[in-house]
Formats: sequence, structure tokens, C-alpha cells
Amino acid sequence: MSAKQTQRRLKTFLWGCSLVVATVGTGCQSHIGGQILPSPYYHEDDVQYFAPGSEFPLAEEAAAMQADKADGRDRNF
Repeated sequence: MSAKQTQRRLKTFLWGCSLVVATVGTGCQSHIGGQILPSPYYHEDDVQYFAPGSEFPLAEEAAAMQADKADGRDRNF
């Protein structure tokens, strides 16, 4: 094997290694459990807190409609 060929193989190997390191080190998207997650650090993020509340999203509107119906005012739109 000539020196040029050895040098070319070494250069190709080093470029390949740097490409693998860059791909792994950037935290690219991943597909885990049917979800596309933004990075490998997604699972280490803190959990968001949602205050407990009514399961029915229109609770205030339903209460207003019941109050109107009790007062005898029926709004049919």
C-alpha cells in the first residue's frame, strides 16, 4: 500500500468518525414509543404542572345557562 493510499484511508476514517460524533452530539430528533421527540434530553426535562380543575371545559357557560333557565330567560340562538 502506498503512502498516498494510506493517507487517504486515514483521512476518510477521521471524517467518518467526526461525522458520527457530530450526529450523536447534536441531540437530533428521535422516534421513541410512537412519538417524535425533540432531543435525547426530552425525558430529563421537568414535568409541567397543571392545576386541578373541572374536567368540563365549559363549566361557567353551563352554570350561566342553568341560571338563565331558572330565571325564566331562555336564550335560543
